[in-house]
Amino acid sequence: MNKILFKLGILLIGLMPVFGIAQSKGFSISKGEFQQDGKVVKIHSGEMHYSRIPKEYWRHRLQMLKALGMNTVATYVFWNYHETAPGVWDFKTENRDLAEFLRIAKSEGLYVILRPGPYACGEWEFGGYPWWLQNNPDLVIRTNNKAFLEACKTYLEQLSAVVKGYFSNQGGPIIMVQVENEFGSYVSQRTDIAAADHTAYKTAIYNTLKQTGFQGPFFTSDGTWLFEGGLVDGVLPTANGESNIDNLKKQVDKFHKGQGPYMVAEFYSGWLDHWAEPFIKIGSDEIANQTKKYLDAGVSFNYYMVHGGTNFGFTSGANYNEEKDIQPDITSYDYDAPISEAGWTTPKYMAIRDVMQKYSKTKLTPIPEKIAVTKYPNQPIKSSMDVLSWIKKEKAVINDQPLTFEKLGQGNGYVLYRKRFTQPISGKLKIQGLRDFAAVYVNGVNVGELNRVFNNYEMTVTIPFNGILEILVENMGRINYGAEIVHNTKGIISSVFINEYEISGGWEMYKMPMNDVPAIKNETIKPKRPVLYESTVNIDKPADTFLDMTNWGKGIVFVNGHNLGRYWKVGPQQTLYVPGCWLKKGENKFVVLEQLNENNKTELIFTDQPILDKLN
Repeated sequence: MNKILFKLGILLIGLMPVFGIAQSKGFSISKGEFQQDGKVVKIHSGEMHYSRIPKEYWRHRLQMLKALGMNTVATYVFWNYHETAPGVWDFKTENRDLAEFLRIAKSEGLYVILRPGPYACGEWEFGGYPWWLQNNPDLVIRTNNKAFLEACKTYLEQLSAVVKGYFSNQGGPIIMVQVENEFGSYVSQRTDIAAADHTAYKTAIYNTLKQTGFQGPFFTSDGTWLFEGGLVDGVLPTANGESNIDNLKKQVDKFHKGQGPYMVAEFYSGWLDHWAEPFIKIGSDEIANQTKKYLDAGVSFNYYMVHGGTNFGFTSGANYNEEKDIQPDITSYDYDAPISEAGWTTPKYMAIRDVMQKYSKTKLTPIPEKIAVTKYPNQPIKSSMDVLSWIKKEKAVINDQPLTFEKLGQGNGYVLYRKRFTQPISGKLKIQGLRDFAAVYVNGVNVGELNRVFNNYEMTVTIPFNGILEILVENMGRINYGAEIVHNTKGIISSVFINEYEISGGWEMYKMPMNDVPAIKNETIKPKRPVLYESTVNIDKPADTFLDMTNWGKGIVFVNGHNLGRYWKVGPQQTLYVPGCWLKKGENKFVVLEQLNENNKTELIFTDQPILDKLN
């Protein structure tokens, strides 16, 4: 009998992983609490986006986050960052290696909150959607639309294959997955869409996430006053920007079985910034005091952002309002976050760390050593090339009317629109459909600018007999938030007029996506025409640095093939962050596309401090 009991005991012990431990393994929501392996945990998270940080610096930034007292990192996944062309997927090269980011997070002892969208917002180009979705006339984004939902499913299948095995119940770091993003806000703005359609759409996204292999718990994220519009049955609602803890608990209880857990999924430690508007700052004491309130109340939170990073290349998005039409985001995504754009501590960082240390039972990990930063000597420009002459060597697309970037098969960068006139004409040039910035030339001479940011859609022109009108148009970033996200084509999107005459027939269009760095052929250049400048910089010790573009006009900069992003003299941003990991010992090639070129440039100026708050 004793042997039988002994064997039975051994059998029960052997079954424990199945019937006991397995039930609580991983991360879950139970009895109104977040739990890890059956133990109650509070989420103290900071958001940073791997796509905005050089891969070589991921570990440093995550160590900075951990030293702040955080146990979790949250990140968006931007669909258009990984589907680089229709049907072309990249989850491996450089900053796109999401699996490596997850592995590093786990090795640093951090949980991960995954925010896959498909809509992300995030001040990112088109909110994360690929631009070419707009070329399908049957597709309507962010609705219960068959073509759109099929595209979303393809994206989520691709992403799921990458993150498979990284969920908490599989031994990985991912503890929660967001369903869509701030859909309650969108519902409040799209009153033209039936409520049943909104419900069907968000339910379809939730079901697709589960069907393609994403593991819960799942959550939604909205302002508390917008919970109902974004709510999905059975999914935890979390709050954005909610400082009133009583209201947070009241609203969560109302929509989630009368109990928690309670989480502020976007605790704004700073704010986003637009070109031609002041750089916004939020005080350290304000953030530290609000952090104390959350900790005292047992509320989980996620700093948005804990570290913003940079909108490298053409990744920055834009907001819209009726007064200004479009508000493009600056290249820096510093966000006035606790960890600066270049990964430095700030007074806000130290204030938060002091609070977290007081509430921690153990000593926080040491702050990682600051990555070296250098002010390199000014460097001479070695070569320069006229952009208009260079681009016209490309084959033109001919059409009766100007075509959008999308119809030309181009997502970002620039397009030169060119029209020859057989008769002289003078009067008011009107391009109401300009998206977004244009330099205008008559017979190769700059005659002015048109600018959607300042609602400047018309100017006086005089075109002589056999004259040529050229309009170099720049996409400054697609709208990423709000109802206007559905109106996001770029270039010249409607007819061009001079006075009341529509200018049609024989439009030439030259595509300039600037995906690659042009080879510069040194030649004589003229002021007020767009120019490509090149400088070869010899570096002995690569380190982080900043390019000071204060004396330049408008354009983009490449370093060793990496697009650092856009600069514009209007500010508030006047410098571009140059990661030292993108530099090398020896020769480094810098190429600047200067669109305005009011005066020919002779040198590059470096600095060791960012300038992000200087409006001109």
